[in-house]
Amino acid sequence: MASTSLGFPSLQLQFQIQSSRNSPLFNSSFTRRHVRPISASVSEKYPSSSSVSANPPESDLTKPLPLKNIPGDYGLPFVGPISDRLDYFYNQGRDEFFKSRIQKYQSTVFRVNMPPGPTITYRSQVVALLDGKSFPVLFDVSKVEKKDIFTGTYMPSLELTGGYRILSYLDPSEPKHDKLKRVIFYLLKSSRDSVLPQFHSSYTELFETLETALADKGKANFVAANDQAAFNFLARSLHQANPADTPLGLDGPKLVSKWVLFNLGPLLILGLPKFIEEPVIHSFRLPPFLIKKDYQRLYDFFYESSGHVLDEAERLGVSRDEACHNLLFATCFNSFGGMKIFFPNMIKWIGRAGVGLHTRLADEIRTVVRSNGGKITMGAMEQMPLMKSVVYEAFRIEPPVPLQYGKAKKDLVIESHDAAFKVKKGELLFGFQPFATKDPRIFERADEFVPERFVGEEGEKLLKHVLWSNGPETESPTVGNKQCAGKDFVVLVSRLLVVEFFLRYDSFEIEVAPSPLGAAITMTSLKRASF
Repeated sequence: MASTSLGFPSLQLQFQIQSSRNSPLFNSSFTRRHVRPISASVSEKYPSSSSVSANPPESDLTKPLPLKNIPGDYGLPFVGPISDRLDYFYNQGRDEFFKSRIQKYQSTVFRVNMPPGPTITYRSQVVALLDGKSFPVLFDVSKVEKKDIFTGTYMPSLELTGGYRILSYLDPSEPKHDKLKRVIFYLLKSSRDSVLPQFHSSYTELFETLETALADKGKANFVAANDQAAFNFLARSLHQANPADTPLGLDGPKLVSKWVLFNLGPLLILGLPKFIEEPVIHSFRLPPFLIKKDYQRLYDFFYESSGHVLDEAERLGVSRDEACHNLLFATCFNSFGGMKIFFPNMIKWIGRAGVGLHTRLADEIRTVVRSNGGKITMGAMEQMPLMKSVVYEAFRIEPPVPLQYGKAKKDLVIESHDAAFKVKKGELLFGFQPFATKDPRIFERADEFVPERFVGEEGEKLLKHVLWSNGPETESPTVGNKQCAGKDFVVLVSRLLVVEFFLRYDSFEIEVAPSPLGAAITMTSLKRASF
């Protein structure tokens, strides 16, 4: 799920949701005015969205904020970054690392070191923005620069991307940014007729895999099955190629996961002993030559499968080779990575919500699909307010892009809810997105998964605070910003997963374990549809 820091947003699929099955699937004019209210009956279990918003009192909005110095410090050179890294990964863990400093400084804006630090990089000093009011400055490309900070304080070797700075690492001010983003837009527009049928086909295979494993072993690994289904879906729908019919075979997910490790290893906890993980993963880069052959297999697959897109790239002034490396990155790192992380997380939250939510989702989805001739269409999904709210709530409570960065283009004054802070030109700004999207000053019951949070007109107003796509949910990606190029595509396929799932099943049970990327989900029960 691109154009974000350390994230996996998928490719751009700008579409206008239509109520007619025969209406165009995609429309580049999808803008804020097309966001419709989500309306549904309110159950006794969950309050209406008006009771789960927490907008500050009007007096707070007009009250002038005091100008304060940014609290915190970076410690001694080398020692400070290493100490913060050990706290971040081991001594405290990520969430407590930030919470403890908010409490210490009594501020959601402060100075701190972010991993990986020495010896991978000596640029670790950031100004942290950990609330829903200060965080959005990271989206404003008139104030912040996004050049080479996709992964934050360090940049992976260009040998991992064919020697090119990929679109995700480009600032919109760079001429190549416009051309490459247009290539991705063309890719998705040209595949618009394949998305719905290929998703149905690929995820029917996933469901059958889960059912077989449950019958044989009493449990099923959702993550492994989802990885294969996601890769197959993206290859079939975006590139019109079935991996199993090519030399790549079924190896795509495994190769992508290894390659992503070489890109993001310095930011991950792999579960290895600390005395191994620290020097091997967090202190030195894994040598790119170890992944070269695997990457070449992926490159060959996309080069052979994307001829017409490469033709369009040449027309726009981008070489076929550079375009192919960008297509690979957008499909594998951004899109596949997004589905690998977000789909298990969404299943986790829905699963934990219990059978009551499952029953209401199944009833809403099946009723609407039946009334639309038994077909899943864009218009039909627009008539599923609970389903849509559930998807948005999953994006809010656990956004697939946790870390965001931006370098100040000029001297700035950044406001939190309680104070204003001066930031100097060139300072690196950092935002931890889960704290921004669970800001209790914006959302009531901010740490709870509330399925109907975005239902109705009051719920719709909260969508501007759903920020997973490197921009508000109420705005759209363009060649001039860094909002996730595939924002609408990601929302579409996430809705499709929920719809396909509850057309087939009444309810399900899961076990959840931690994972370096997303959650490890094991299915322990799947109850087939009974009504």
